[in-house]
Amino acid sequence: MQPAQRFLRTARVGNVLLSKGQRSLIPAVSRHEGYSNQKQRARASTSVAYLTAATPPPDPHTLTEAYDAVRMGSLAGRAKIHSEDNADQDVEAEASSMDASQLPSTRLGLLERCRSELCSLPPMIGRSFVEAENAEHIASPDTIRIMQWNILAQSLAEKSDKFVCPEEALHWNHRRWRILEEVLTYGADIICLQEVDHYNFLKATLGKVGFQGCFFPKPDSPCCYNKGNNGPDGCAIFFDASKYTLLRIEQKVLEVFRCQSNQVVVMCTFQRKLDNRKFCVVTTHLKARVGALLPTLRNEQGKDLLQFVKNNNSQNLPVIYAGDFNAEPSEPVYRTMIQLGEVSSSYAMVNPDEREPEYTTWKVREDGEVCHTIDYIFYSRNNFTPERVLSMPSGEQLGEGRAPSLAYPSDHFSLCCDLRLL
Repeated sequence: MQPAQRFLRTARVGNVLLSKGQRSLIPAVSRHEGYSNQKQRARASTSVAYLTAATPPPDPHTLTEAYDAVRMGSLAGRAKIHSEDNADQDVEAEASSMDASQLPSTRLGLLERCRSELCSLPPMIGRSFVEAENAEHIASPDTIRIMQWNILAQSLAEKSDKFVCPEEALHWNHRRWRILEEVLTYGADIICLQEVDHYNFLKATLGKVGFQGCFFPKPDSPCCYNKGNNGPDGCAIFFDASKYTLLRIEQKVLEVFRCQSNQVVVMCTFQRKLDNRKFCVVTTHLKARVGALLPTLRNEQGKDLLQFVKNNNSQNLPVIYAGDFNAEPSEPVYRTMIQLGEVSSSYAMVNPDEREPEYTTWKVREDGEVCHTIDYIFYSRNNFTPERVLSMPSGEQLGEGRAPSLAYPSDHFSLCCDLRLL
């Protein structure tokens, strides 16, 4: 093994295996946010920082960034506020009622309920599907319509993300119906969601129209540090039970260099009732934030994601990956997915220039405007062909405040794709 390939593991701040020069940096690390005393440092005992032994020691800021990025929670200096997912008991009661006048049991009826609840707000932003050159103009029965969407956790929207938008746009009593309206409008068969912190609402409402789902929370969700939270956020997959049978669910907390991170993955194996063909759907939400080391950490999460799927796909079934990867197409994790995962991107393959959309998230926060592409639907390139994708809303449709807004409930836009199983 070359010296540059030797890595040193940090098990905890108080027991660090670093080179002599790197050890001198530890006091600087302990002074940073989240590590101001020994008790707080002990909370990070599962963290790992890998540093190249043959390279000069990094500056304190870089070491701190690596340490913060891979440790379990990002808010170790604050106490958790434990809450249950019970903010939507009014709707859950309607869903469980046998009274026909309660929550509708058809997609059209439930859409009408959404619009009734939102009648005082602007109509939802209209979007259209863009067809691939070789697509059939009418979706065939063997087409799988999949939706990918980071719906924006309510606790983060209200308490953490500091959006510049009308306060009413962040009220949950409006957002929940707007989210449901978006999901129902485009008729997806399988729905992959991130930042879900009101799973019971979606389970109750989508359950009324024949969907079943599964949910896996983050082990140390930032939502749980906000007063008035509704429990942890995480990833969820819903599916139309009239079309698909769920055969298996696998879940994992992603790792970075064998250290547990705070990001999760959910993998479902389905059998299509039309022809009994099987395939897998995987959803994830990789590490956010900007920094010199973050692309490397996301790439390691991507590698762990692919290994996890490989380990749980012994039959080598076709796979669809849908998620918020928090990475532009220029980042290593995008190339890792394409090359090691042997997948293609649905939006890139449908667009004539074979490029991703210009943006999948566009928001204005107190510290500035952010517009970039970080959400994707990938598919096994030898098993599927994309036929159409849902266009992104235009800047004119969004307006100066971008998203979220009174007309759109999240800072990310839903992706929707028709994939034909070959």
